[in-house]
Amino acid sequence: MIKIVEVKDKKQLKEFVTLPIDLYKDDPFYASPLIKDMMEHLTDKNPFFNRAKAKFFIAYNNGKAAGRIAAIVNYAHLECHNDNVGFWGLFECINNQTIANALFDVSRNFLIENNLQIMRGPMNLSINEECGFLYEGFDTPSMIMIPYNPPYYNSLAEGYGMKKVKDLYCFLASVPDKLPQKIDRISRFAEKQGISVRTISLNNLKQELYAFMEVYNDAWNENWGFIPITKEEIDYMAEKLKPIALPELVIVAEKNGEPAGFFGAIPDFNDVLRKIRGRLTPLAIIKALHYRRKIQSMRLLLFGVKKAFRHKGVESIMLREAFKGALKYGFKNIEFSWILEDNYETINLTQIINAKRYKILRIYEKNID
Repeated sequence: MIKIVEVKDKKQLKEFVTLPIDLYKDDPFYASPLIKDMMEHLTDKNPFFNRAKAKFFIAYNNGKAAGRIAAIVNYAHLECHNDNVGFWGLFECINNQTIANALFDVSRNFLIENNLQIMRGPMNLSINEECGFLYEGFDTPSMIMIPYNPPYYNSLAEGYGMKKVKDLYCFLASVPDKLPQKIDRISRFAEKQGISVRTISLNNLKQELYAFMEVYNDAWNENWGFIPITKEEIDYMAEKLKPIALPELVIVAEKNGEPAGFFGAIPDFNDVLRKIRGRLTPLAIIKALHYRRKIQSMRLLLFGVKKAFRHKGVESIMLREAFKGALKYGFKNIEFSWILEDNYETINLTQIINAKRYKILRIYEKNID
């Protein structure tokens, strides 16, 4: 008795958003996003939908919610790549291939209705956000904005005929008391080239992140799946990051006032989210304030150098400055994530501080024409 229902109203949207909380109720590694934030994220308040559209579906098994999926037409991607690719994401499901197939089918049908020929995912909602199923690294919890799921999700995707299209790597390193001499030596070289670095002002975070937008749209535009970020998306991102960002962990590299590179790390707030289960009740706020002080890990999620400034030591000088902030706050670990499996230059950079690959995220696709 499987029934697929399209989300049409706020009540159904809340059921869609909260479904994973019940699904993962016995899993200590799961960190629910804040329900209120996720509800907003899936509406037109999110500027992603200025360049995309999506439908959300819930699967019921004998009247009980048993899974969900989003089907996504990303016009920005189609404009960049002209590849007839549509997307699916926000997938959650009990371990049942029949229910998973029904969810994939409804997503597939929506994409076919929009004249697309390939379904790719999971994307939550785009490559600029969470993407991929966790494929390796189930023995440790995922950091903030990195997917977490049971191992069987990969089997459900493969059981539907999905094939790997790209792996994304996560690397973990201990924060050293002192960076390798190579970092310091290359940093001095960068300074001789006129490169300077500074930390950001949280009071002016939107303007500061425009530097990231400039760097990102230049540095990543040849990467697999790249979609340029817009000013509206930066403004939206700034509102989400401001409560958790630490200025000493967000670094802008410049030359003569022009942004050359950007480094943005944030504390792993999943440590807090795991305790409050998506709800900011008065008790949850007290818990959040308590556990916030105990966070020991940070995630590097924004990192890039403009093409014109590569091989000039910009990466090293940003690392040197950011690690001062990491030591100030007592962070013990840093995750570099995610990195495309064939982005060898960035992977090599992680090896300078002895980072180890400890998680793999996998993106799948299937021809549907």
